[in-house]
Amino acid sequence: MSQKPTVILVHGFWGGAAHWAKVIPELARKGHKNLHAVENPLTSLADDAERTRKMIAAQKGPVLLVGHSYGGAVITEAGNQDNVVGLVYIAAFAPDAGESPGDITGRHPPLGAANLAGDDDGYLWVDPEKFHESFCQDLTADEGLVMGVTQKAPLASTFGDKITRPAWKSKPSWYQISSGDRMIAPENQQWMSGRLNARKVITLQASHASLASKPVEVAALIDEAASATSR
Repeated sequence: MSQKPTVILVHGFWGGAAHWAKVIPELARKGHKNLHAVENPLTSLADDAERTRKMIAAQKGPVLLVGHSYGGAVITEAGNQDNVVGLVYIAAFAPDAGESPGDITGRHPPLGAANLAGDDDGYLWVDPEKFHESFCQDLTADEGLVMGVTQKAPLASTFGDKITRPAWKSKPSWYQISSGDRMIAPENQQWMSGRLNARKVITLQASHASLASKPVEVAALIDEAASATSR
């Protein structure tokens, strides 16, 4: 009987591991028993990749990495471990070597960029009053309020951290585009997914928070990738 890989979920900016709260039960219902969600510090790409590598190293068998938003950059940097069998990008950055999330953002600045502001300590925040419309406009107002109030701000400098050796050049990948994304422009997602030579690309009518607004579809893509990489 084939062994499904352990699924490690990696969050992005302005949220933590709990952003996967709706995807996790869907994956469990599909028979995924080995599920983990990394809580990254969002202090630098190096810090976040190292935290993710430690989670990868703690697993006994094959690992499928799933990254949302900036989490895509993390899995791109951390995914070269031998036991990583695939990468799934959920409305995520997939930078090339020498490229940063900020570099990609500059190609087509997203609509929500106007609602970002730094603080005196160097952290970058989404205006809480604009969080719903910027990050998760297809969720309820209450969900948007909670996400905005509990957002986990990254150090702004993390946006400029560059990938060294992109794992997607040697690992099979899957990509989900959000057509209504206001945090990573859909044009940038289409461009990134095209150069990945991904096994499969799907487009959802969703905000940046597709993992929360379309958890059934997101979980189905992750499960498909897990089945394709089972050993």
